[in-house]
Order: sequence, then C-alpha cells, then structure tokens
Amino acid sequence: MEVLLVIAPDPELDAEAAERPVRQLRAEIAGLDVDSVSPGPSGAAPDGAKGTDPLTLGAIVVALSASGGVFTALVETVRDWLGRSSARHRVSVTIDGDTIELERASDAERRDLVAAYIRRHTGS
Repeated sequence: MEVLLVIAPDPELDAEAAERPVRQLRAEIAGLDVDSVSPGPSGAAPDGAKGTDPLTLGAIVVALSASGGVFTALVETVRDWLGRSSARHRVSVTIDGDTIELERASDAERRDLVAAYIRRHTGS
C-alpha cells in the first residue's frame, strides 16, 4: 500500500521555518515500521520561481506492508505531530484516491475522523 502525505506548512512561516517541521515529520515516519519513505511527486517550478513550493516540499510517499497496524501508527503519528505544533499546518493523507485532510482540531474531532478513515482502509 502506498500513502501520499502532503504537508501544507503554516502559511505564516517563511520557507526555512516551514521546512523544519516537514523534516521532523518525515523523520518520525521513517522511524515507524514502514517499507520506505520517499519524496512525493513534484511538478516543474514555474518560470521565475525563486524556491520550492511548500506543498511540493512537503509531499511524502510512504510504502507500507499490508499490515493495518502500520497504517494506524502512521496516521496516529501525523495526528500527534499536528497536535504538538502551535502552527497551523495541514496534512492530506491519500490512499487510492481517498483523501482525508487533517489540521488543528480538537483531539476528539481528530480522533473520530482518523478512526473512520482507518476503518475504511483496514476493515477494522
């Protein structure tokens, strides 16, 4: 199973400050029992662009084994990462065209949303 994560850093942050939390999340995901973590798809930079688009910078493809436990751990890691940050980051999680967008919400709202998404993709 491949999961595409697109991290949209807080728009109030400059490019360097936005890159740090993306690297931190990528490292946390790499520490899970995933098959691989790689940069996500990116398009060519538009003419005259001075840097990388933060959305492209934050695209990560995570390959998982068929185990539902690893997927649950991945989504929980993203949820926890968002909860620890005071910034307004957003993360889109996409599997087979089904996307869930996570952002700062109450713990109960995020927990319910994540639980429903996990059930759809693990059958639990």
